[in-house]
Amino acid sequence: MTRNDILIRLRYALNITDLALVDIFVFGGKPMKVEVIRPLFLKEGESGYRECDGPTMGSFLQGLIISRRGPRDLQASEKSLPAGQGGPPSSPPSWRNNPSNNDVLKALRIALELKDVDVVDMMRAAGADVTLSELNALFRKEGHPKYQICGDQFLRNFLVGITKKYRV
Repeated sequence: MTRNDILIRLRYALNITDLALVDIFVFGGKPMKVEVIRPLFLKEGESGYRECDGPTMGSFLQGLIISRRGPRDLQASEKSLPAGQGGPPSSPPSWRNNPSNNDVLKALRIALELKDVDVVDMMRAAGADVTLSELNALFRKEGHPKYQICGDQFLRNFLVGITKKYRV
């Protein structure tokens, strides 16, 4: 699944306007004008088509999280950590430069404030059955023994489930 396809499906599912897209990219730390964003939503082969690169996708996902949930409260999160454990205040997520399907799935779960059960319900609505243990394997760290790679079909079904939930 291409990054452009993910952007197109998310824009439709969440009914994101051009102006909202500009705001999302600003929140994600990559300000872009509408004229630069529109080519990302053209089909491959169309005149003016531009492929979405990893940093652009990462910026979109980060901006989507911030636009839907607000900026992170760094003071509260640093207070909950033991002394000397606080990270740099503006450290970007590790997936920011080249997000995988797992990273897209995680970012959407955070942005839409979904619980495991919500994701399972969305997958069911899209016609795909998934168990909680299968789902948890997708959200594990990459080096974990039970980690599973999120395939294109799983992500596609998840995006269909998002569309069914938010495009009623």
